[in-house]
Amino acid sequence: MVNGLRHQGDLVDLSAIADVLSRWAACESPSSDAQAVNRMMDLAVAAMSDVGEISVDRIPGRDGIGDVVLLRAGPQHQRIGSLLIGHLDTVHPIGTAAGPLPIRRDEDRLYGPGLYDMKGGVFCAMAALARAACDGTLTKPTVMLLSPDEEIGSPTTRALIEQLAMNADQALVVEPARSDGAVVTARKGVAWYQFDVQGVPSHAGTHYADGRSAIRGACELILEIEGKTDEPGGTTVSVGKIIGGTARNVVPSQCKFTADVRVTNVASARIIEDAMQSARPRDERLRVTVTGGFNRPPYEKTVANARLLAHAQSVAGSLGISLPDVPMVGGGSDGNFTSALGVATLDGLGVEGGGAHTFDEHCLLSSIPSRIGLLTELLRTPLPTEV
Repeated sequence: MVNGLRHQGDLVDLSAIADVLSRWAACESPSSDAQAVNRMMDLAVAAMSDVGEISVDRIPGRDGIGDVVLLRAGPQHQRIGSLLIGHLDTVHPIGTAAGPLPIRRDEDRLYGPGLYDMKGGVFCAMAALARAACDGTLTKPTVMLLSPDEEIGSPTTRALIEQLAMNADQALVVEPARSDGAVVTARKGVAWYQFDVQGVPSHAGTHYADGRSAIRGACELILEIEGKTDEPGGTTVSVGKIIGGTARNVVPSQCKFTADVRVTNVASARIIEDAMQSARPRDERLRVTVTGGFNRPPYEKTVANARLLAHAQSVAGSLGISLPDVPMVGGGSDGNFTSALGVATLDGLGVEGGGAHTFDEHCLLSSIPSRIGLLTELLRTPLPTEV
């Protein structure tokens, strides 16, 4: 059985697993293409078609984004034991598999768009859920959310993720594992801002003094806000895109730029938010509009997160698996939302590999059986309630 997942959790045939994942990679699913994402959701739902113990809820997409899929298993009359979170959208555009990142296997490496981030992890989580559901070992309700929009900040799924998390004992996020299978217990908060600077146009030759350059004002603002970077403290501000002006001989009346901000904690987030919103050009005749803000709160290594890590390490140890964690990472995930609510969260439970968001993206097939085994046991034995 290759297409379904009823017994996939017990597979040790890496060729069969590679076949499934190759089909998933071939179903390219960039976040911006709702139809493409929904075709990938179709494959995921089909994979559960032979698992009667799991119910499937499909929530139609909105705002040009694909559907959300919820998989439910176990008893349905009490608080959620485990909330599994994965996404099936990717950063790669349609045509990547036919061009710079062909789907291919090179010994332990399976290359293809989205395999490391994070179709491989979703496969592991679904196989683990199927195994635990089929053998009747789920003692609490278990829900898995398949997101269509994580790579663009989760604009349509954040509220649902938070709603489910507030009724869950633990959140398990199957983003890619780090080196040596390390998991993630902390991530920086992420903010995106857009600055729209309005100046006064004039002829650059005959009436230069009448104008006020929006580009010059933007450059001054860029130096100001990037000056808020504090690398030792973990805060970074990076302007990644700028556009402005109309013609070479016109003092520019308009300039826009975007800034990416990363912080390690809530206090730093408040400081940065105030700094971004209060930034103003030196020339009072220039005007600036600032939009955006934090789309992912900081995911700190709280007491609850550390407790879940210790529990997972104990479970992993019983399976003969080493489970280190890494220092806070710079990229955000949906785990930022659950952790910020105080829910015990463990991230990086997906496959090992590398090359996320590049043309070298690949997963390590040998990491998949142990990841399925670990996830299965974490679903069977959720974090005990603290007395």
